[in-house]
Amino acid sequence: MFLRNCWYVAGWSTDFGRHLKPETILGDAIVIYRKADDTAVALQNACPHRKLPLSEGNLQGDTVECGYHGLTFDCKGACVAAPTQPDNIPKRAVVRSYPVVDRYRLLWIWMGDPAMADPDQILSIENFDNPDWGYTDGGAMDIACNYLWVCDNLLDPSHVAWVHVSSFAGAGTDSEPLNVSRHDAGVLVHRWIMNGAASPYYAPLIKFDGPCDRLQHYEMLYPGIGLNKSIYTPAGTGGEGSAPNPQTYINISYNFMTPIDADNTRYFWFQHRNTDGQDQAISERMNAGARTAFEEDRAVLVKVHEGMKHMETPALDLGLDAGAKLFRRGLAKLIEAETA
Repeated sequence: MFLRNCWYVAGWSTDFGRHLKPETILGDAIVIYRKADDTAVALQNACPHRKLPLSEGNLQGDTVECGYHGLTFDCKGACVAAPTQPDNIPKRAVVRSYPVVDRYRLLWIWMGDPAMADPDQILSIENFDNPDWGYTDGGAMDIACNYLWVCDNLLDPSHVAWVHVSSFAGAGTDSEPLNVSRHDAGVLVHRWIMNGAASPYYAPLIKFDGPCDRLQHYEMLYPGIGLNKSIYTPAGTGGEGSAPNPQTYINISYNFMTPIDADNTRYFWFQHRNTDGQDQAISERMNAGARTAFEEDRAVLVKVHEGMKHMETPALDLGLDAGAKLFRRGLAKLIEAETA
């Protein structure tokens, strides 16, 4: 069901501190906290004695004490104290430890074989430290649906014409042909919409007047990272292979899907733009607009999940589903290879 030998977003780095925070990721119960030196720790959230969640216990220095009988575990998951039998710590008193890394204001967790956890495999975000680029605070949202429905949605540029009328829609988003391609890391669906008006969300942000050429770049990387790139450039300067233009506006929406379980997804996002690097007011306005749009997505996807889970008649596919189907097939092959 899930690809495990890869990095997922566990949360914003600021979500975790010197307290025991329970999380569920890929169906695994996990407790996350920070040591005194601020490095993060993630452990299986169940004492091996009677399975009381360790998050119900106490943080003692950098170790976790179970709240039932005091079994105490270090940051690697080894039991280092058994108060009821101090000279006989049970050898099988071990909890699983998960590798975690702070990067890009996010805490990433490796859900598979710890020996394979390579931080260099975490998505590289270009221009993250470039002061000329601005980014939003971003957000998090729980959606009561399987994460693949969110991935499908983020590979579908056409839905904006109906779901996001007041934000991301615009001429051509309902009918302009889509280009679909696959690469080793995922799937890309994109199209240029030429000589039209900017969408309501982007119209106040671009730095030129008049009609524009617009790129919708919807890319999904395995296991569930969506890169939605919006490019607006003066009419006549865009299109496939076009040269950079000093007036071109670029915004990249980074979207991270972390499955909680088969029926629930935690969705993290932030936006990164090539203008107004230090303008907090623009960042706040963009963030509020994005959350409004994602709430519109959530309302639809919860119903889609329920409808597809309990469908009474077969579902059909449209041409716009080509990218989502390619992504699902590619991901299924990776999961099959991992579990073989």
